This record gives sequence, C-alpha cells and structure tokens, in this order.
Amino acid sequence: MVRVWRALRAAPLPLALVALVALTGVALGRVYAGGLLTRLVVGAAVGSVLVSVAARRLPSWLVAPLSVAGLAGFTAWSLRVSADAAGLPGSLAEVTADAARNGIPRLLTAMIPVEPTPDTVLVPLVAAWLAGLAAAEVALRAGRVLLGYLPPALLYAGAVYVVGPNADPAVWPTVAFAAVAALGLAVPSGRPGPAGPGPTAGLPPGVRAAVRARLAATATAGLVVVVGLAAAVGPVVAGRVDERPVDPRRYVEPPQVESLDENPLIRISGWALNPQQKLLDVATERPGAPTGAPGPAGSPAGPPGDAGNAAGSRSVRIRLAVLSDYDGVTWRVGATYRNAGRILPAAQPAPGATVETVRQEITVADLSGRLLPAVATPREVGGARVAYDPLTGTLIRPEGLTPGLRYTVTSAAERPDNNLLATADVPAGDEVARVLRVADGVPDPMRRLAAQLAEDNGAPYARAAAIEQFLAEHYRVVADAPSGHAYPNLGFFLFGPRNGGGQRGTSEQFAAAFAVLGRLSGLPTRVVVGFSSSGTGPVRAADAFAWPEVLFSGLGWVAFDPLPRPDDEPRPVEEDFRPAPEDPPPLEVPEPTVEPTQTPPPQAGPARPVDSGGLSTPVLVGGGAGGLLLLVGAVLVALAGLRRARSRARLSTGGPGQRIAGAWREVTDALRLAGRPVGGDLAATEVAEQARAALADARATRTARTAGAADPAADAVPPDLAELAGLLNQLAFAPGAAAAEQADRAAALAGEYVTALRAARPWWRRLLWSVHPGPLRWRP
Repeated sequence: MVRVWRALRAAPLPLALVALVALTGVALGRVYAGGLLTRLVVGAAVGSVLVSVAARRLPSWLVAPLSVAGLAGFTAWSLRVSADAAGLPGSLAEVTADAARNGIPRLLTAMIPVEPTPDTVLVPLVAAWLAGLAAAEVALRAGRVLLGYLPPALLYAGAVYVVGPNADPAVWPTVAFAAVAALGLAVPSGRPGPAGPGPTAGLPPGVRAAVRARLAATATAGLVVVVGLAAAVGPVVAGRVDERPVDPRRYVEPPQVESLDENPLIRISGWALNPQQKLLDVATERPGAPTGAPGPAGSPAGPPGDAGNAAGSRSVRIRLAVLSDYDGVTWRVGATYRNAGRILPAAQPAPGATVETVRQEITVADLSGRLLPAVATPREVGGARVAYDPLTGTLIRPEGLTPGLRYTVTSAAERPDNNLLATADVPAGDEVARVLRVADGVPDPMRRLAAQLAEDNGAPYARAAAIEQFLAEHYRVVADAPSGHAYPNLGFFLFGPRNGGGQRGTSEQFAAAFAVLGRLSGLPTRVVVGFSSSGTGPVRAADAFAWPEVLFSGLGWVAFDPLPRPDDEPRPVEEDFRPAPEDPPPLEVPEPTVEPTQTPPPQAGPARPVDSGGLSTPVLVGGGAGGLLLLVGAVLVALAGLRRARSRARLSTGGPGQRIAGAWREVTDALRLAGRPVGGDLAATEVAEQARAALADARATRTARTAGAADPAADAVPPDLAELAGLLNQLAFAPGAAAAEQADRAAALAGEYVTALRAARPWWRRLLWSVHPGPLRWRP
C-alpha cells in the first residue's frame, strides 16, 4: 500500500512531461491531414518518459542506450503504420532509408495539409522521443524540474515555427502547455529532497494536514488565475500582432523539373515523327453517374473526347502539363510544386458544373521526364510519390518516370454549363495577369489579325470561337512541321507562303497561336499538353497533342479545339486576312526549337512548252553550273545566318539564367566542332578543364604546322572558363539568383573562347566552322 501511495505521489510530474511533449504533436498536427501524426507523437512522449521512469533505479549511463533501442523499435513500427496508411509500396528498409534521406526537405516542402507519410513523420517522432528522454532524465533523476521543461518547450516552439502562417494561431494548445507546466510545478512529485526539516516538520499531524491543504488550495487558486488570464488576454494580444509568422518553407527549394518538363510543348513534333512509340498503358473507370447540371449535347465549348468537357463519353483526355507563362519565345509551366500525399486539395466546382469521377490506372512505358499524366483534376494518387501544383493542376514524380511504373489516379472531371458560355465574361486584374500577359515583340500582322477577329465579336466567347474557327478553316495539320512557338515561328505559321512551308503545323502551333491571339483579344488563355485515349489500352506518341483553354468568370477553364477536320481543305489566309503592303508576310522559315526539319520544296509549276529556238547547250550547261553555285552559296549563307541567329538568341534572349546556359552551350558546341565533344557525365568544372586542354592542343598543332608563324588572334590569352563553370553551377543550385551582369560576363567568356578555338583551327576548317549545320540540330 505504501508503494502504491508513493507511486501515485510520483505520477504528476511524469504525466506533466508526457503532456508537454504530446501538446507538440497537437500544435504540429494542425497542418497534417487526419490525426495520425498527433497519435504517433503522443506515443513517442509516453514511450520516452516511461522508459526513463522504469529505469530510474538503473545507472544513468544505461538509460540512454535502452531509450534509443525503444526509439528504434517505436520508429520502425510508426513508419510501417504511416506507409500502410498512405499506401506507399516498398519494404520497411526502403521506406526507412528514403525517409531518413528526405525527411527534413519533404516536411518543409509538403503541401498543406501534410499527409502523415514516413518521410513527414520521422523527424517529429525522433524529436519528440529525444525531448521526452532529456526532460525525464533532468526533471526526474536530477530533480531539476524547470530545467527539465526546457526540451519540451524548445520542441513546442519548433513545432509552432514549422507551422508558421499555414494554420490558425495555436491559442488553446499554448494555454494548455502553460497550465500543465504550472501544474507540474505545483503538485509535489513525491521524490525525496535534500536532507533537512521540511516546512511542516515538528507540527502536529492535524496542523500539518491543514497547512498542506492550505498550500494546495493556494497553488490551485494561483493556477486558475494564471490560466484564466492567459485564456482571456492571450487572444487579445495575439490579435494586435500585425505581422504574420515567418514561413520556414521559403528557405527550402521545392522540387524542380528540367527544361524538357518545364516546356513539354516542344515534344509534340518529336512525338509526331514517331507515331507508334508507346508512351503509356491506361485503364479508365467511371464509377457512378456525373453530378451536377448536365450540359447540352454537341456543345462547341470544348473538343470532343475531353473527359472534362464530355461527361459520359468513352474517350479520355489525359493531361501532362498546363502551361501558363509565355515570354514570346517559349511557353512554360511556371509551377511551384509541393510534395503531396495521396489526397490532393480539392477546389469547389463552378456553379452548375457537371462533375464526373474518373479513375485511371496508368503504367508508364517510354514516357520520360518527371511530369505525371492524369485526367484533370486529380484528387487522389496512389502507387507513386508525387508533388503537385494546385494552380495549374500539374503533377510530377520527383524521382522521375521509369518504365513499368504503375500508379492510380482518381480525378474530378468538371464540365461547365455550356448554356452560360455565350453571355459569360472573362476575369481581369492582378489575379489573372499571368494568363493575360503579352510579351513584347508581337508581330504587327498578328496584332491586326487579333483585332480583325475581335472587331465583330464583342462577347468573350464569340471572340474565342472566332479564333478557333479561323485557325480550323485556314491551316493544315502536318506531322513533319518543325517545332517552335516563338513569335517568328507563329508568324510564319500564320502568314508564311503556303508553297514555302507556311500555314501548316502540328497542334503545337495551333494551340500556341490560339493562346496568343486570345490574349491579344483580352482573353485569359493557357496551353495544355496531353494525350487522347480511348479509355483502355496503349497511348502512343500519335495520341499526344496540345490544346488551348480560356478562363471564363464563374465557369472556370474551357477547352477549345482549333484543329481542322481531317477531310477539310483549308482556305488561303489571303481570302480573309490581307496584311498591309508595308508588312509583307515572312518569306524565311524560322529556326525550329528542337531539331530542324527540312522545308518541303516549292510546288512545281506547270510544264512549259519546249522552245526549239532556245539557247545552245554550252550556254545551258554554263547557266546550270552558275545556278548550282548560286544555290550552294545561298545554302551556305542561310546556314551561316541561322548559326549567327542561334548564337545571338542564346546569348541575348531570355533571363540571365537562360543566357548563362546559352553561353555554356556555345562552348560545348565549339568543342564538338573542334572534334573534342564532352560527355554528359562530366561536371562543369571538368568540362572547363577539358576545354582548356583542347585549346592548348589546337594551338600546339597550329604552331607545329605553321612553323611558329605569328597570329595575334590565335595567340591571344585564352579566357578562364572556370568562372563560366562557376556561374553554371550557381544557376543549378539557385536558378533565380543570376544577375544580368553575370549573364553578360558569361556571354563575353564564351565568345572569347569560341573565337580563340576557331582561330587555332586550319584555314579550311575555319571556313567550315560558321556553316556547319551541327549546332542547329545537336541536343543539349
């Protein structure tokens, strides 16, 4: 009985320590989905304090090893539970290794609410266990209660800092933390203190009990007053604080993608040339009936087969990426990806919209990159760890796609009420400035075409439909059109001569031209890249295409289909649009974005009758030879012009980061032209060293060949490419930190090196250097 009484007297302080650590889980759990994280932190608090209490009679040096062993077992169990709850595949060893490598960055880059997965619960669990161990040892074994409160207090402050402005102020957990701490100090712990008479020593038993009761009542009253003041004054004080808490997420770089995933629109032409390449295997299921108001059948608001615009249709439109940013050269996703769990944040559907649940099981075949295809709009993902951008609805797999990867997606495919489109307005202001922005440099014919199409169509939907109809009636879809959607490419697509390669393109040019013309007409537009699928079976490269979307107020994004019907013969653009005489249509094919493709030769005209009194054979032969020389000269001049345009675009177009990367491409192309290509596995500093050696070898060869003849250009002091390599490395770790001065310096270094390397080549190689077509088709 005495032991039970002593145990009860000693219980308040350990319980207070457990509560203090557990309240950390409550504070941190405000940004987690569900209550699993809170329960696991409570388990860590109980386990850590219980181990210390159970081992209080053992030597102090044994407690830490025993507690660490308990931590290992509890952590392994918790990771398995969280992995099973999140549906993550893999063994316990694989899950633990991945969580240990990526716990902190994923915790700080995860989407709110954070799903309790192994990598997002590992750090809180370990921190809670260690805080409970330290608090119990200091407060219980050493008798320093206030000092023992320090680890839980630091842990609680860290949890509040991690939550930051992503949840409401933690008022009641903080009040409870203070109340538990005060209660732990007020209630005697039952632990024997230092030798000496106590405050009630020598008093009769009755008096001693009265004194203790009075002390307990006073402590209780004081505790009630403190808690009451904190509860009453705390919210008032918190409400007078104007500044929001600092969000630690801003210091951690979210998952990034490569340029191929940032602008997947340039992949359309490559896929069009390999139509039988299998990219995906898809199995689609539509459980239940659509909810909401059905739209009219045959509505022109979107292309047929779109899961978001044709509920109930057997065909499915699978999105790969949504591109909202356009700088006059390229369309980009411009997303900020956050690590997400299985459940993705859901937005409210538009009023009266039809919402259909579409479940997909997708197996990756030859599709590369990190972008994860899914029907819009994904709500639940299983079988793959993903990062998500809610603004564009784009998914990525940070580890990259691999053949055989199988995952499932449940999407809420939404179709607006098409009856409201004719009178719908479009939003304006800062919130949609991103999808209304028109970059500088728009060709005048394109502006006039947009104005002409909008002139007789005042309503936003009428303007969008006019642009859609104009593109579908006047242009042709071809698979071998060169890639590119910069202003020159779109200008050639819209107004170039039909017999010279103009007025035809892939869905890349159709979608990009619609989006630009729409923005010139005041419509918020974006471009979507994806695939068309029958719902079950393989998705091949021929199924890849791009389409434009327009944002309408109260209706959301609506897809349009500017592609012509396969059997329709396009009308010449000149019949409906005639540019002003001072602005003739472009006559030269613009440079393609990825790989140049040959422009079909002009169509042959009707054969002329043979003139028996024509020129003599020598004159004809001489004229033919002269024409051939002129043709060769024109080709060489065109190649030299394209090469100069490519170099100028790399060094002067785009932001500082793009210009630095372009300068590096100039160096690597020069090494390739000199017969010293660099491997893709080399670091930038290694490439710089190889470039220095290549220039030294070329100069040594030139010196031996010319017997030491002086050449000021070839003997100039070579630039130090280590500086350029440093700028490239800085760009890789901090993409937005590059300055314009650094980009100018990178261009100067690249130009000096290329000039020096070219000057060290033989004279005939220097002549071929500027007209070599390799840099126009070489990939990074």
